[in-house]
Amino acid sequence: MNQQAVGKYRWTVCAMLFFATTVNYLDRQVLSLLAPDLSKEFGWTNSDYANITAVFQFVYAIAMLFAGRVVDRLGTKQAFMLAVTVWSLGAIMHAFSIPVGAGMAATLGAVGIAAVPVSVAGFMLSRAVLAIGEAGNFPAAIKATAEYFPKRERSFATGIFNSGANIGAVLAPISVPWIAAQWGWQAAFIVIGAIGFIWMGLWQVLYEKPEQQKRLGSAELAYINSDVAAAPAAGEQLTTGQEQTITWFQLLAYRQTWAFAFGKFMTDGVWWFFLFWLPKYLSAQYGMEKTAIMAPLAVLYSMTMVGSIGGGWLPTWFINKGYTPYDGRMKAMLLIALCPLVVLLAQPLGYISVWVPVVLIGIGASAHQAWSCNLFTTVSDMFPKTSVASVVGIGGMAGGLGGVLMSKTGGWVFDYFGAMGKIHTGYTIMFAVCAVAYLLAWCVMKVLVPTHSEIEAPRPKFGMPAAAK
Repeated sequence: MNQQAVGKYRWTVCAMLFFATTVNYLDRQVLSLLAPDLSKEFGWTNSDYANITAVFQFVYAIAMLFAGRVVDRLGTKQAFMLAVTVWSLGAIMHAFSIPVGAGMAATLGAVGIAAVPVSVAGFMLSRAVLAIGEAGNFPAAIKATAEYFPKRERSFATGIFNSGANIGAVLAPISVPWIAAQWGWQAAFIVIGAIGFIWMGLWQVLYEKPEQQKRLGSAELAYINSDVAAAPAAGEQLTTGQEQTITWFQLLAYRQTWAFAFGKFMTDGVWWFFLFWLPKYLSAQYGMEKTAIMAPLAVLYSMTMVGSIGGGWLPTWFINKGYTPYDGRMKAMLLIALCPLVVLLAQPLGYISVWVPVVLIGIGASAHQAWSCNLFTTVSDMFPKTSVASVVGIGGMAGGLGGVLMSKTGGWVFDYFGAMGKIHTGYTIMFAVCAVAYLLAWCVMKVLVPTHSEIEAPRPKFGMPAAAK
């Protein structure tokens, strides 16, 4: 099909999703980049830092469950606006964590509850607010992708917007240490947090549902809906407004939901481990701090852009050979799941140079991004558009809980082996867990859903529109 004749406005939407995801990860990573200095300033142990990051992951996990439902109820445009507003305010709130923590400590002390240290309490609350807002990004972005792209393009579009996570991870080590060095750590949270408000202005102007989008031509709208038009009908096709959202309890009855959730549980924690702990790893093992970590992290996360975009393209090769979109994605994901095994060599070969673990971990992180964009797209392959965000939310909750487990385990392992003077062993253990997680996840997903099986939206009773019930 002639893409020039079809139109390209859907890629403008993809660019906005990319921008949002970049901002999402910029805000998320500020703390990890400042962690070595903040740990010294406030006397945090590895367990203290693990508790702060675990609060983000735990709240993010719970919020993801509800965020998916909110996105399906409010619609993509309004839900995304709400999410970015909350997470931008939460990001800025970090700058005021000390007075916030002091207020929390005073309140808890007044009722006889022993409080955690002021700095820890303040950062925990700030991370919780950030997590509530950031939980809306991926459910809304995946839903927008399902609305604006046919199935054959969804993994590629997801790979592009998901690479915003990599851009955010690259820009953060370049900008955050410099801002903190010039104006203090509080300024880093405020400046980075304020970027979200710029995105909101653009989103308000540029996004509408495809059927209501005046910038979208009729040919492109027909192309976007080509899967619906081509799908063999088991009966009468539902018209717009007749499809019903599948309830949470109904979704939990499907093996497809559990396959996605298990894939997220096993692998999201790996990415968050890399995101939150790599600056401390470079500090603990190589003595690199402040602006010294800029180059290694920028190189590592630049590598992940290749994984995200390349991973989004890879299933197309299988699909062009006759596989269904889901089966093509699973083939691609098996190849991707083998790549993180190179992380097993990061510690044994780390004595050669800091760049050896940086490159090997970069390959593992690249594989995660390739895995992630395909894992997300399996949802829109198997579920109706009205329930995509809800399923992403359920999987996001599972991924968040996996992240909590990884952070808490990492904090305990590093404190235990660090006290013995063997921090190297602690990182060896955690890198081994990261390396094998994807292969295990793929095997379980394949057992749960061995072949493509698409779920239809339920019809309203008596043929009446859902709104009239």
